[in-house]
Amino acid sequence: MDWIRGMQRAIDYVEEHLTEPIDYEQLSAYAYSSSYHFQRVFSILCGFTVGEYIRNRRLSLAGAELAKGNTKVIDVALKYGYESPDSFAKAFYKFHGVLPSEAKNNGNRLKSFSRLALKFSLEGGTVMNYRIEEKDEMVLTGYKRRFAGAPSERYEQQHDFMVNGETRFVRYALQGMSGDCSLEYSAVFNIDDDGYEYLIGSVIPNYFSSHLEKTIGKINAEKLHVLSISKQTYLVVESERSAKCMQEHLDLRKQVVCDLLTDHKYHMVDKPEITVYHYDSNNTNDSYIELWLPIENNK
Repeated sequence: MDWIRGMQRAIDYVEEHLTEPIDYEQLSAYAYSSSYHFQRVFSILCGFTVGEYIRNRRLSLAGAELAKGNTKVIDVALKYGYESPDSFAKAFYKFHGVLPSEAKNNGNRLKSFSRLALKFSLEGGTVMNYRIEEKDEMVLTGYKRRFAGAPSERYEQQHDFMVNGETRFVRYALQGMSGDCSLEYSAVFNIDDDGYEYLIGSVIPNYFSSHLEKTIGKINAEKLHVLSISKQTYLVVESERSAKCMQEHLDLRKQVVCDLLTDHKYHMVDKPEITVYHYDSNNTNDSYIELWLPIENNK
């Protein structure tokens, strides 16, 4: 239960300091956690980042104040950390759908982003297959993109990227060169409040790496990115075998955090988070994914 109390302490701290700069190191201390671990656990559990929560709460409260009709826009903008009326107006419009100057009109609808309150609930005693495993240095070759914006926008961008014809062609070619067409890797890295970088590809033997142009063409080869990942310890979790396991990726990550990463035996570190896709073309019901979450022991 310590992690629940810690997360709630951090949320309470945010609420008490919404009109002040918030230091993430100090914030994570209220959750008895490192800054990176706190931010990753928060975003996986909540579906949005700490920064998005702070920004949305500030804009929600700013809208409520302006709706009262007796506060200047510039005063509200400065109160909630915006250095100029223009930057405030842009953020306000993106969140509420109206300009700050229009918020005083009774006919305009404003959005409310409610305060978080964590509650403990006892749910089914599910079985989860996992292991702690040290992986040697590996090199992934594939397509890389940065996805930014609101969570729903990022998911849509990633979906469009995955189903893109060129992307799929090159991915299949890379799988063939990897020596195992049933395996594909993705990595999420350089994560911040605005988004993350995403690479999907394969582990290519050195021989094939020097012959990429012959297989996928010079233009496609020039678009590829090579990501070197140093030796690291991972919490490795397998999904159930099912044709829908790829769609249940987000739910699995949330379950892993709730069940395995909230007891403070381990904390997540700032290294690429890897997903390994195991495809079974003969029987899709035997397909599954592995999550590799980079961790260290708490000292």
